[in-house]
Amino acid sequence: MPRTPPERPQRTLRTAAIVHGRGYWSGRENRVELHPAAVGTGVVFVRGDLDPPSSVPAVVGAVVEARNRTRIVRGSASVHLIEHVMSALAGLGVDNCTIVVSAEEMPGMDGSSRDFVAAIERAGIVGQEAAVVPLTVRETVRVGDAACWIEASPPRFTGLSIDYVLDYGPGPIGRQQLDIDVTPDTYRAELCDARTFISLDDAARLREAGLGATVSPRDLVIFDADGPVGTVLRWPDECVRHKVLDAVGDLALAGRPLHAHVRAHRSGHALNAGLVRELVARDATRWLGRTA
Repeated sequence: MPRTPPERPQRTLRTAAIVHGRGYWSGRENRVELHPAAVGTGVVFVRGDLDPPSSVPAVVGAVVEARNRTRIVRGSASVHLIEHVMSALAGLGVDNCTIVVSAEEMPGMDGSSRDFVAAIERAGIVGQEAAVVPLTVRETVRVGDAACWIEASPPRFTGLSIDYVLDYGPGPIGRQQLDIDVTPDTYRAELCDARTFISLDDAARLREAGLGATVSPRDLVIFDADGPVGTVLRWPDECVRHKVLDAVGDLALAGRPLHAHVRAHRSGHALNAGLVRELVARDATRWLGRTA
């Protein structure tokens, strides 16, 4: 049985910060404002470009299926490619934040979360007058199949650890594995600079579909048969590091910190969200049982 973690205060930003960038697939510019938020708010996106502005909470119940990214919807308002900013907030331990955007698609920046990390650190992080209540996993839960899966088990430390196996078979990406305790220090040093990656063939197919026309090797890592095109990898295993970065953001859709040891094999956004959905449902059932 996992130990009850010590209490820590909820955290928000000391002041607001702004990030500008262009969406990968739409090519639209987006002004992203990260604002302090009250205790218990969680992370909420606000479509400031809509009339009236519409909010979408960053929780797994708002997730709808989208290819190669995480998308949340509430009513007629949608925000997608949220995983990188969610990852930055969760990785640095920010619980409450209001994110006002001027377009539906979050900016891709350089394919990593480092610009969001820099914005959060410019704003500063402060404690609040209420304790965080983490979702602590008490039994192993797995979703997926034999080929692609993700599971959460009781935590090996007070927080989130992830052991991820990426396997693209023969080729320049190949098989990579990363096992890491996710803390603000390890997130800054080992994860936040890892970039999104895509094959040259997939990039060509997206452009034929009218998507990603403005994307270049400055925006993410594009692989051909010989390796990365027009860039140098930041780590030999940068691809699996980015998969872990994405997982940190997707797991934050629990709406509170997840204390668990997560193992994954070729998991993506849909499976990550599926695991969170199952964990949240089991946690709700447990609490209902206590109060029945």
